[in-house]
Amino acid sequence: MILTKFKTNSLETYKPGKSRLYRIKKIIKLSANESALGTSPKAKKEINKKINLSKYPDSKSNNLRLNISKKFNCEFGKIICGAGSDEIIQIICQLFLKPKDEVIVPQYSFLMYRIYSKISGAKVLYAKENNFKISVSEIIKKVSKKTKIVFLANPNNPTGTYLKKNELLELRKKLKSNILLVVDDAYDEYIQKKDYASGLRLFKKSKNVIILRTFSKIYGLASLRIGWGYGPKKIIDAMNIIKPPFNVNMAAQLAAVAALKDKSFINKSVKHNFIWANKIKKILNKLNIITNEVATNFLLLNFSKCKYSANYIKKKLENNGIILRSMQTYKIKNALRLTIGSSAANNKLVSILNKIFKK
Repeated sequence: MILTKFKTNSLETYKPGKSRLYRIKKIIKLSANESALGTSPKAKKEINKKINLSKYPDSKSNNLRLNISKKFNCEFGKIICGAGSDEIIQIICQLFLKPKDEVIVPQYSFLMYRIYSKISGAKVLYAKENNFKISVSEIIKKVSKKTKIVFLANPNNPTGTYLKKNELLELRKKLKSNILLVVDDAYDEYIQKKDYASGLRLFKKSKNVIILRTFSKIYGLASLRIGWGYGPKKIIDAMNIIKPPFNVNMAAQLAAVAALKDKSFINKSVKHNFIWANKIKKILNKLNIITNEVATNFLLLNFSKCKYSANYIKKKLENNGIILRSMQTYKIKNALRLTIGSSAANNKLVSILNKIFKK
C-alpha cells in the first residue's frame, strides 16, 4: 500500500511549560505566565449561561469587536479576533510571507513568531539583544531587501524587558515603509513605567503596523483561546478573507466581553502583580539571582552569580511541587522564568527558596 506523500520538515515545535510532575498531585504551576488571580467572576458567570451548542458562533465576533472598540477607543473595522493571538500571527504569516522572504525577531522572543514564519517558508533572522533587551540598532542591521516582517513583544517574553516609547517609535521610523512591524501587547496591562507606551496607543493610525492583544494573561481566559489584532483596514480585510469562518467559539466571545467590563478585577490583578513581583524580586536579588525590572507578570531569573545553578534550583522546586519554566527552549543558559502566582503560591515559593538557601 502506497501512502499519499506529504511534506516533511525539521521545524521546531512549540514546547509549553511543564504542567505535571511525576508522583506529585498538588502542584504550583508558575511556568506559563497565566493569571495569578484566575478568571473574572463576571466572565465565569457569563459562560455558565445557556449557550446553544448546536448553533455556530458569530463568525465575525461582532459583539466582542464592538466592545473592544469601545474599551480601547479604536475602530471596529480594524479589529480581527482569533483563537488566541497565536492564530493572528499565523494568519499574518500566511498573508504576507512566501519562500525566501525574511522575518526578523529578537534573539529571545515568543517562539510562535519564528515557528509560523518558517512554516510559511520564510527565513528567520535573529537580532541580538543587549543584556536581554531588544535592540533597535541590531534589528535595523538585519534588514535587507528580502525583509517582510519584524515581530516583537513589548514587554518582551521571555526576558521581561521592554522598549521605551521613543525606542519603539524610532524602530518604526528607521524601518522601510514596506516592512510590516508587528507589536505584541500581550503584557501591556501589567507594566507601570512612565517611559512606556503600548503599540496600540502609538500606532492606531499606522498603515504598516499590526498590534496583537490577548485575553490569556490578565483576563485569565487562557483555556478559551481568545485574542485579537488591530491594524490597517485593508490588511485586516485581507486577513478576514483567509481566517477560518468560525475560529472563535461562543463561550470565548461571551467571556471576553464580560472580562473587558470587569474593571475591578483587572485593577485587583494589576495591584496584586505589582506588589508581589517587587517583593519576590527583592528576595531573589538577595540570593544573588539576577532579575529584570518589574514590567510584566513574570521574572527572568539569571543564575550566573548565584551559588546554585538554574537546573539545581528547578529540580529542588519541582521536588516540592513548584514548576518554573526552563529557558533551554529559548537558548538562554542558566536561567528560569518565574510567573507571579497567587499569594499562597508565592508564599510557598519564598518558603522553599529560603529552605534551599537555608535562610
